[in-house]
Amino acid sequence: MYKILKNIALVPLSWLYGAVTNARNLLYDNGLLRSRGFDIPIILIGNLAVGGTGKTPHVEMILSILRDNFKTAVLSRGYKRKSRGFVLAEPTSNSNQLGDEPMQIYRKFPNTTVAVCEDRVLGVTKLLKRNSGIEVIVMDDGFQHRKLKPGLTVLLTDYNRLYTSDKMLPAGRLRESSFNSLRADIIIVTKCPEDIKPIDMRVIETDLNPKAFQSLYFSQIVYRELKPVFDGMPGSAITLDDVKNLKFEVLVVAGIVSPQPMCDYLGRYSDRIQNLIFPDHHSFTKQDIKNIEITFEKIQAQNKVIICTEKDAVRFVGNQHIPEKLKSAMYFLPIGVEIIDKEKTFIQKISHYVTENSRNSRLSEVQNKY
Repeated sequence: MYKILKNIALVPLSWLYGAVTNARNLLYDNGLLRSRGFDIPIILIGNLAVGGTGKTPHVEMILSILRDNFKTAVLSRGYKRKSRGFVLAEPTSNSNQLGDEPMQIYRKFPNTTVAVCEDRVLGVTKLLKRNSGIEVIVMDDGFQHRKLKPGLTVLLTDYNRLYTSDKMLPAGRLRESSFNSLRADIIIVTKCPEDIKPIDMRVIETDLNPKAFQSLYFSQIVYRELKPVFDGMPGSAITLDDVKNLKFEVLVVAGIVSPQPMCDYLGRYSDRIQNLIFPDHHSFTKQDIKNIEITFEKIQAQNKVIICTEKDAVRFVGNQHIPEKLKSAMYFLPIGVEIIDKEKTFIQKISHYVTENSRNSRLSEVQNKY
């Protein structure tokens, strides 16, 4: 009853929040506020809701598509970083300077230029000034950052909470009204179940009702093999099959929005799992590490392991409070995403956009005229 009354009380605030964001978008849509475009392909990955749709894995998927043929860059806000302004990722950078997600991307794609900046227009300007050879920029989040005009916009929505069935903040999780999905060129329904059926996808397509100019895709999370958080630690590498066959007891440590899918997946390999769940983007304190150590020491099993998320691993690497004896037991579970059914079409669409709008392509067209 309390929850119902609370939600009813939040509705007027949601109307007010929606009115403000709609007025702002209207100013941009009518040209009263200007969006700045750049002479380079910019792919924006964003959402209407607050967090949890899987932006970073989708950024990584697009980088995987482009990295062999184009010089790529990523621009992010760097959520919960302890720095300010424009920061370019370097070999000495850490998650405090960049934020956990940009740092994760930088570690996985060392040949990609990674930068963070609250002001996306300033960020792109500085990126291109620092590295004139960049051929395409992938922007992690920023659907609401209207000052910058991307060339291709990819909008994500969670299968379990489509934007068409959500409410505006604070009663719901939407940062702007669902009709603003019209700004998207591509819509991806993320975190789909492995056994999703064609009829389910058709129902969702009817619900979302994409326009003729919009392409709709469905993606699902794919878990990879375990990797040690700290490279070069003594002991043999552990695989998921080892966890299952050697009957490991698992301590899951996760600081993400939705840790349950990861816990459910690990449940296929161990029926003895304990969880230590922290807030999203959590910065692990000395006391947090001590609690993890105490919980792990209490596990009496001969074979035991700590498994965290890839994002948490980035924060653990630079954490000076982790004792050496704990480091060798710490592994992370990498995730990726795959497009269901129409992956080839998606790859072609992304590649075609960048090829048609790249500087090299335009330069060739000019040279061919003369």
